[in-house]
Amino acid sequence: MIVRTTAGEVRGEPIATGVRFRGIPYAAAPEGELRFAAPVPPPAWDGVRDAREPGPTAPQRQRTIPGLDLSAVVGTGWRRGPEYLTADVWTPGAGNRPVLVFLHGGAFIGGTGSAPVYDGTAFTRGGEVLVTVQYRLGIDGFLPLDGGATNLGLRDQLAALRWVKDNIAAFGGDPANVTLFGESAGAISVACLLGSPLSTGLFRRAIVQSGHANMVRGRAEADRLVRKIADGLGVEPTAEAFRTLSTEQLLGAQDAVLKPGGAPDLRGEDGLDRSFGLSPFLPLVGDDVLPEHPGSAIRDGVDLIAGTCREEMLLYFGPTGLLDVLTDEQAVAMLSASHPDAAGVLKSYGLGDGRKAGEVFVEAMTDLVFRDGVEELVENHRGRTFRYEFEWRAPRLGACHGMELPFVFDSLAASTGLVGDSPPVELAREVNAAWTRFAATGDPGWAEGETKRLG
Repeated sequence: MIVRTTAGEVRGEPIATGVRFRGIPYAAAPEGELRFAAPVPPPAWDGVRDAREPGPTAPQRQRTIPGLDLSAVVGTGWRRGPEYLTADVWTPGAGNRPVLVFLHGGAFIGGTGSAPVYDGTAFTRGGEVLVTVQYRLGIDGFLPLDGGATNLGLRDQLAALRWVKDNIAAFGGDPANVTLFGESAGAISVACLLGSPLSTGLFRRAIVQSGHANMVRGRAEADRLVRKIADGLGVEPTAEAFRTLSTEQLLGAQDAVLKPGGAPDLRGEDGLDRSFGLSPFLPLVGDDVLPEHPGSAIRDGVDLIAGTCREEMLLYFGPTGLLDVLTDEQAVAMLSASHPDAAGVLKSYGLGDGRKAGEVFVEAMTDLVFRDGVEELVENHRGRTFRYEFEWRAPRLGACHGMELPFVFDSLAASTGLVGDSPPVELAREVNAAWTRFAATGDPGWAEGETKRLG
């Protein structure tokens, strides 16, 4: 199948349920003067572009959790090449079909929209078009340098949505019926775009999976991060100076602030580090993308699904065995790095009352990092809102962060490192059908005000 886009023709690869296209540029390569600049449309090409193989990914280091194979979710690392602001498209073929646009997670420092778990076969089987997006990460995407554009990762996502609006009809999609969804950092992005004036008219519905609008930074915290990274590199904190550095140099500087104790104090005036130590790189409030806090600027008229996994933080602390040996004092010390009343918070969850410190820590951090923010998002949203909690427990990992992904995409066979060898196929069909139904009609199959228990 050959499709004409606004920049040229692309050739896709037939699959059992339709056609798949990989690595279609939605913006020009962010190199040279376009590095640390807002995205611009890609240059046109002659002839038919081969879109049958995955394209490059955003520069990143491969992150691992000991004892886990998460390559199905995060990919296998950096696929080099400057032209990585791309989209993958799965389509059943011609029509006027509902469109889903997915933003991947990865703490704003890693991940790819072309990872195996994000296979779009199940969505095309349901008669819908799926688009997955690559966007700038880390220093390239979320470090606000003087002389450069801010919130570049979010600007990339907005450019991808504009590309969808202009091009998706040629792939059989309805540009007036777009559902934006994402997980983790992708869900934070969706929540931010719900509060951005620049996203008006670009999507009709949204799904926020384990993320919310509170994981953003103010200018003071962001400036401390800029200064720390610039000092470590020995350059001025400007886009002009950073453009003289190689990608490898920037990744090295990124590694330095990701190490324990490597980042500056990123707590705001209220004493909270909004990322709870999970990533120094977050969207910035106070520019044209997010002129005000996105939690208080959520746009009317967008249908919303939002939810979490029941034991989110088990992903980060369960496989290492840390939770089995964590002491009360260590739990308080770990939370104190990002919360002004760590002892009081953990005590309210039962620390010191005979419960294991590890269990208390996972429960408290699941609420602090994920569930509380999602509840606030749901309360603030002025429109049709549906809540879920994913409860199915995998061996070793329980209902941890990201566990819903193979069920949303009905891609269990590609995700055994996460779900184990015998996950419930029926649950994957149920969850994928709910997301598909919501994208088509605005109704996932359960009542507003009800928290749907999945699993």
